[in-house]
Amino acid sequence: MATISEELCIGCGICVKKCPFNAIEIINLPKALDKETTHRYGVNTFKLHRLPIPKLGSVVGLVGKNGTGKSTALKILSGDLKPNLGRFDNPPTWQEILKNLEHELRNYLNQIHENKLKAIIKPQYVDDIAKGKAKDMIVGRVLERKDERNVKEEVCVDLELNQLLDRKVGELSGGELQRFAIAVTVMQDAQMYMFDEPSSYLDIKQRLKAAQVIRSLLTPKRYVIVVEHDLSVLDYSSDYVCCLYGNPGAYGVVTVPYTVKQGINVYLDGYAPTENLRFRQESLTFKTPQESVEEIQTYARYRYPSMSKTQGDFKLRVVEGEFTDSQIIVMLGENGTGKTTFIRMLARGFMGEDPFQPEAEMMETFVVSYKPQRILVNSNGSVSSLLKKRMVNIHDSQFVSDVIKPLEIEDLMDRNVQDLSGGELQRVALCICLGKTADIYLIDEPSAYLDSEQRINASKVIRRFILHNKKTAFVVEHDFIMATYLADRVIVYEGTPSIDCVANAPQSLLTGMNLFLSHLAITFRRDSTNHRPRINRLNSTLDTEQKRAGTYYYLD
Repeated sequence: MATISEELCIGCGICVKKCPFNAIEIINLPKALDKETTHRYGVNTFKLHRLPIPKLGSVVGLVGKNGTGKSTALKILSGDLKPNLGRFDNPPTWQEILKNLEHELRNYLNQIHENKLKAIIKPQYVDDIAKGKAKDMIVGRVLERKDERNVKEEVCVDLELNQLLDRKVGELSGGELQRFAIAVTVMQDAQMYMFDEPSSYLDIKQRLKAAQVIRSLLTPKRYVIVVEHDLSVLDYSSDYVCCLYGNPGAYGVVTVPYTVKQGINVYLDGYAPTENLRFRQESLTFKTPQESVEEIQTYARYRYPSMSKTQGDFKLRVVEGEFTDSQIIVMLGENGTGKTTFIRMLARGFMGEDPFQPEAEMMETFVVSYKPQRILVNSNGSVSSLLKKRMVNIHDSQFVSDVIKPLEIEDLMDRNVQDLSGGELQRVALCICLGKTADIYLIDEPSAYLDSEQRINASKVIRRFILHNKKTAFVVEHDFIMATYLADRVIVYEGTPSIDCVANAPQSLLTGMNLFLSHLAITFRRDSTNHRPRINRLNSTLDTEQKRAGTYYYLD
């Protein structure tokens, strides 16, 4: 197998140009980072610089691109992986490793090495739980066996698991598996708890409940670390934040712990002040409260009629609503309230098909492009061949600069569709959806499987595309910051999930968010630096004041 000599390479780039498969990338790193290498897997492979510093009695959050070393850091902190300080061919002894670490990390890893500290990880891919040895086990029995802290009853109530206790683990959905995995983790007695992406598959209400359960673990003698891509949940659950930056799959660098507000703002700004380093070219700021409620200039108004749909015991009623071009309407509701059902009803209705009930008034017909919630891969070819088959605008220079490049699709063109990860598949599906010439774009959960930075890019791509092309989009989204950034108007779902729900007519962002958050008893404020929404801690002074004033979304 060919390798590149990193000692002799001068970075001329000839090998990069000559390689026929774009398989080589030369990255110049500061020499100072070599002294801070924590682990490397092999020659010309990924390496991690520095580690997050656990803090007793606090939740340390990790945020960064996929492939920059978050999972590697968790493996080292749990004791599953021995750091080699970059010396993969001549691994150091534990004494050498500890000598190279800061005081807090040295004490922590020394306890891990001597088996004086128990660490537990909630895995990233909860789908694997349903495929492993536990698939035939009964949920209730597993929880009873793992309940070392005698907290089963309250955890099952908080995570809504009581109705699942008699089910087999292999029969659980993604969201149910996520809540089950969190419960199994928090019920065990340990000194270090690590949660790798605990919000995946969960709606906003469940994400905040999970965050509260995670924070309930805190004691002066416990460590908690959370890897999270939903920045509002990261803000709510963490006390400190370490940002990870670098080149995915090549190297990752961990920053020093910042306070939670400063850490998330550093990540959004793309500039680490402690290192005087810019790791992203563009910073992201959110619309100010005044901009959020301004009416967008539009050219045409349309409407859809009242509709209803019954599926078994579940009934969804849709209130008649209006929408315009150059507008994004975000659907907000818990899992099981019928958001995906409504998206499908709109798709059939706008295309002139029966919207599920004979007496429903027919809608004005439109050309519709639909990105489903679950992406099924039926193609065996390359990404480029799939795009050519499914898209119209692939050769349009404006579409390439507005969609393909920001979503980093060019890097995937030669890859086989079957080999794509969940996040890569999500970006390709979004590109295909926007690439079709349509009047209305129906996009179901575009943030699924994407990391924080990819969510930011996807939000900007969707918003710019819809407004510049004077189209309309209906979007289902659980990431609150992404939903806030996208939304011009919102549809709020009310009722009992999986039983009887109502999809209200589209309302202004301010009115709709206030209604939605009042049901969840959660208040948001605006960050003074970039105007991003921040969740107020439950029963804090600001939380109490905003609830008393009925201003759940933000306080002017």
